[in-house]
Amino acid sequence: MITITPNAAKQIRIAAVQSNSDDFLRLAARREESGAIEYGMGFDEMGGTDELISSQGIDVIIASSCADLLKDATLDYVEISPGDFRYIFSNPNDKQHKPSGSPAGQ
Repeated sequence: MITITPNAAKQIRIAAVQSNSDDFLRLAARREESGAIEYGMGFDEMGGTDELISSQGIDVIIASSCADLLKDATLDYVEISPGDFRYIFSNPNDKQHKPSGSPAGQ
């Protein structure tokens, strides 16, 4: 389903402690008119139609309506520019997805 990197898992655990949350991490996705995918995430309780997965020890819930959009996606936590860290989704289902694998520095 979805893969969470070790960096993202570490930050998710920190966020859960800071927000005093015992809930699951909910990941959501919806396709825009342009074809791009918009993402959301936060802590939430599990609902009746949610799917539960685990990656890097993080329990993740995904609404069944989002499952296909998040199939084979990766959630990472990276430094975009010095001191600017963000969660990013790498998703082959997203028209704006750029596959990794090019040599370093290119």
